[in-house]
Amino acid sequence: MKNRFRNLSLQGKISSICIFANLLIFIVNIILIMGINRMSNEMEMVYRENLHLIELSDGLTAVQDNMTAYLNVKTSDALEDYYRSEQNYSQMVQELDDDVTGRTFDRMERNIKHMSEKYLTAVAQTIEAKRGRNVEKYRVRYENATQLYDYINTYIYSLNNEQFINNSENYVELLKAFRLFETISVAVMFVVIVGNVVIIIKLAGTIISPLKTLATQADEVAKGNFDIELADSGAEDEIGVVTRAFNQMVISIREYIERIRLSMEVERNLKEKELMMEAHLKDAKLKYLQAQINPHFLFNTLNAGAQLAMMEGADRTYQYVQNVAEFFRYNVKKGDETVTVLEEIELVDNYIYILNVRFSGEIHYEKNIDESLLGVKMPSMILQPIVENCVNHGIREMAGEGRIKLSVYRIDDVVCISVRDNGIGMSQDTIDKVLNGTYREEELAVGSNGVGMDNVIARLKLFTESDDVMSIVSEGKNKGCEVIIYLQMKEREEDV
Repeated sequence: MKNRFRNLSLQGKISSICIFANLLIFIVNIILIMGINRMSNEMEMVYRENLHLIELSDGLTAVQDNMTAYLNVKTSDALEDYYRSEQNYSQMVQELDDDVTGRTFDRMERNIKHMSEKYLTAVAQTIEAKRGRNVEKYRVRYENATQLYDYINTYIYSLNNEQFINNSENYVELLKAFRLFETISVAVMFVVIVGNVVIIIKLAGTIISPLKTLATQADEVAKGNFDIELADSGAEDEIGVVTRAFNQMVISIREYIERIRLSMEVERNLKEKELMMEAHLKDAKLKYLQAQINPHFLFNTLNAGAQLAMMEGADRTYQYVQNVAEFFRYNVKKGDETVTVLEEIELVDNYIYILNVRFSGEIHYEKNIDESLLGVKMPSMILQPIVENCVNHGIREMAGEGRIKLSVYRIDDVVCISVRDNGIGMSQDTIDKVLNGTYREEELAVGSNGVGMDNVIARLKLFTESDDVMSIVSEGKNKGCEVIIYLQMKEREEDV
């Protein structure tokens, strides 16, 4: 019932309250009016028997008077009046109670009825004797009828007095009951009115309470507080519709503010990453190019030496100088760019070639490349520092038995680049320090180009936007070491 009322429209709720209040008062008034009518009828019944006896006495007197008038004048009008009064009185006599009971009033009423029947018979005989001109009979019968008339009149008077006394007592009791009923009626009406007012206030509060809550929420929102607790009235009326619309508006504003905040945070993170990438690239470039001579001058000088060796027919010298020139050219031109896997592998090829010329071919180098992955993008100067660390810390002291294997393969959408050596390996503590960036750079890359593993790992994280960019596996001492790089397949070169 409560839920049904809540789901009504505002007009329906107000109409229901008015109808209920008026209907309740109407029902109570009907009950009170019916009670008053019943009490009035009971009070009227108290003296109805007395009125009936008075009417009976008047009817008896009318018969006696009309009989006497006819006996005196003996006219048709007098006779007609007699018959009319006799018929009226006879009907009243028939209505008297003839039951045998123990009540005194019933016995007296029964005696009046029997005497009245005898009286009517005596009057009729008197009239008949008068019409037959029998003077002796009509005189005797007239005296007999008159005597019965006196008896009946006395009985009626006596019964009327007894009933009046008894009815007076009943009337007093009924009057007390009527006054009590009046008091109870006033009390009931007062209770009904008070209850009606309470119900109206409560139902009106049910309508107004959601409006107050909505007004409080709207005031908080106007002050800029969107973290308020949203309360839904649950009703289906106009207030419920407005409340749900307001709640949806606040939720939309919250989501919009959150999207703006996230967007600003993402933009700030991207800006920080971009600045960090630039810083790392600049750091790598500066560390790598720190030398006593200009790198461009060195590249041009080596290129001139290669041309001179070619003109003199020194092919091996030409190839060596050309590889060194290509190595320096890559660092000069690609140090701050995004390159392909192919370009990084070519740099490693040049670097291994230079080392083998320098150390008389002590490094055995092999590749296992998935050529479909050569166009994948990656940061520059990633593989060469890893290979350099393999050489310096893994296989330099192996006297021609050192091996490096470079593999490029794919696992789902991840491109894996593996650099494996058969050197002295790394302890797990050293591996953890390298991956965490806590290993001292001068210890890890002595005699290198200055680009440490921490720089490599940092630039890979910025490029892939992921923390899982590298793993290092070493099975133990003198069992080699494998460094694996993980790249997402973001872009490819159209022409490799």
